[in-house]
Amino acid sequence: MAETNFVDYVKICCRSGKGGAGSVHFHRDRTTAKGGPDGGDGGRGGHVVLRGNAQLWTLLHLKYRKHVIAEPGGNGTSALKHGKNGKDEILDVPLGTVARDAETGEILMEITEDGEERVLVKGGRGGMGNAHFKSATLQTPRFAQPGEPGEDNWMILELKILADVGLVGFPNAGKSTLLSKLSAAKPEIADYPFTTLVPQLGIVPYRDFRSFIMADIPGIIEGAHEGRGLGLRFLRHIERNSLLLFLVPADADDIHKEYQILLNELRQYNPELLDKRRVLAISKADLLDEELELELQKDLPNIPHLFVSSHTGKGLVQLKDLLWRELNPQPEL
Repeated sequence: MAETNFVDYVKICCRSGKGGAGSVHFHRDRTTAKGGPDGGDGGRGGHVVLRGNAQLWTLLHLKYRKHVIAEPGGNGTSALKHGKNGKDEILDVPLGTVARDAETGEILMEITEDGEERVLVKGGRGGMGNAHFKSATLQTPRFAQPGEPGEDNWMILELKILADVGLVGFPNAGKSTLLSKLSAAKPEIADYPFTTLVPQLGIVPYRDFRSFIMADIPGIIEGAHEGRGLGLRFLRHIERNSLLLFLVPADADDIHKEYQILLNELRQYNPELLDKRRVLAISKADLLDEELELELQKDLPNIPHLFVSSHTGKGLVQLKDLLWRELNPQPEL
């Protein structure tokens, strides 16, 4: 994903179409001088609709489109003819897009399937023509309903990456390197913090032509839930991952402490993230000898863990096996 092309947040003004007015009309022809009411109904105003598109991975195409305006409905006419419905304004969005009200922050919908369509802003209803108001005591109603006005709301669209495994770790933990070794993804890799400025996705091949998707989430730092570092900008992407792979380098001062800091950042952002299955990988294990590795084992968190090295390939096959088992747990007999 090119950094300049990855957009995961847009704010747009959505205006649905006004409903068409009902018609006030009375039937007239060569043989009928004073016929009854035959005014048709107005058409519905156009909706603003979100549609899932699996071919999209960014909201870039909506970044500079600040106003989305749907067509108004047509007015009703004589002979009970219904006004034309306004054309819906359909916005294609990547899977994993969440729409929320910009004013209240309320989540309105989530788009998770290709081709899924959800009405974001409803068009106004068309007004009823005067034919609806005829009664025994009112033979010639000279009024009809106006169409309902459309809605005009500011909306926020946020993209949350859909992936099976989310890589969680501090900057320089080796997440990008690991992703490049396990998949065909080619993230930028360098020896300085925040090399990764956008989430990176990679398809990890597994046995028998199976695979799973791994996402490299940009590095978290202590205080990320308060907006420090890249902070809140990317923490939301972790919400969509089925399994969290924590990556802590073997040369860290205290592996267990770094893991707890990462865990706390997720807890502070969204406690529900702790309900996800977790795996710990200690990267840069080529720096350790067997004796030091056994010593470090004594103080590791009580979750599935492995020592791996992207440089030498140590533990990478076993890591894929572990991730696959965690993603596809076998039911207990």
